Amino acid sequence: MKLLIINPGSTSTKVAIFEDETPILEKIFRHPLSDLAPFDKITDQYGFRKQIIMDNVAESGIPLTQLDAIVGMGGLVKPISGGTYTVNEAMANDLRNGLQGQHASNLGGLIAYEIAKEIGKPAFIVDPVVVDEFDDISRISGHPWIKRRSIFHALNQKATARTFCVQKGIGYFDANLVVAHMGGGISVGMHSKGRVIDANNALDGEGPFTPERSGTLPVGDLVDLCYSGKHTREEVRKGITGRGGMVAYFDSNNMMEIEERAKTDPEVKLAIDAMIYQISKEIAAVSTAVCGKLDGILLTGGLAHWDYLVQEITRRVSFIADVHAYPGENELLSLAQGALRVLRGDEEAKIYK
Repeated sequence: MKLLIINPGSTSTKVAIFEDETPILEKIFRHPLSDLAPFDKITDQYGFRKQIIMDNVAESGIPLTQLDAIVGMGGLVKPISGGTYTVNEAMANDLRNGLQGQHASNLGGLIAYEIAKEIGKPAFIVDPVVVDEFDDISRISGHPWIKRRSIFHALNQKATARTFCVQKGIGYFDANLVVAHMGGGISVGMHSKGRVIDANNALDGEGPFTPERSGTLPVGDLVDLCYSGKHTREEVRKGITGRGGMVAYFDSNNMMEIEERAKTDPEVKLAIDAMIYQISKEIAAVSTAVCGKLDGILLTGGLAHWDYLVQEITRRVSFIADVHAYPGENELLSLAQGALRVLRGDEEAKIYK
């Protein structure tokens, strides 16, 4: 089966054509800020991004009519359970209107939907970041003004969990796994019997600090900072997401550069070890959701390529369960696999309402 995969990021568009699980075309288009400057909103970039995709498919020599489905990166739709969803008009409207915010990933489902309509084939999204399968107990924050939200790297976490289960000969819906996605953002999810019943909000200031996010901060001190008059609301938000973590300490989110600096700077080495310590604490904490009865702890994302980080996390948490590393994100393959499970009849596409 041939699939067109579309993954728009904030400054890039990734496009691939898969034949079953094998990519026969894969390209990344980088978008300088000057190219995006004319667009006031993310949705205004629709025509610009779609044209790049259509030109690329045309150059591949593969007619659109040969495609079996179009798969887009899931955007900020309503909170939904995990799985593969058919993009319908209700979802397209929510993506268009930015129901939960404007993000480049919203364009993935929209562009897939329009191309699919043109050729009479289905469009899908798979495990968007707003997948919400929390147990009720996980939603309680400690104050009724604030409810804990499920925002995490659902696509890569679930794909990694499925891969592990296939390798071990166990069913994903039978397993208890902690999966830590570690990149610019870090999310740690508790996968229990096919549901992610708890995870830190990797976008908005919860969990370990990361290359560019602050993670959980002391609440009282944060309140005082907000009312100190020294920072605007936007500056504080940026300090939590985008200008937090390693960026705030060392003005860089390049972990290869930071690792090199750590060889001669004890403060950089201490910050690296603190990040690893906080990731390990998050893994241990979320494992209490199943009383520590785990089938494995899985480390994935770009930072899982870093041997020192993997070794140190393993040293700290292997008393709970065996640790397995799956470096990288593999988003394009994960999107293809989600669509293939539906097209092959292994699972049914879910309907967005």
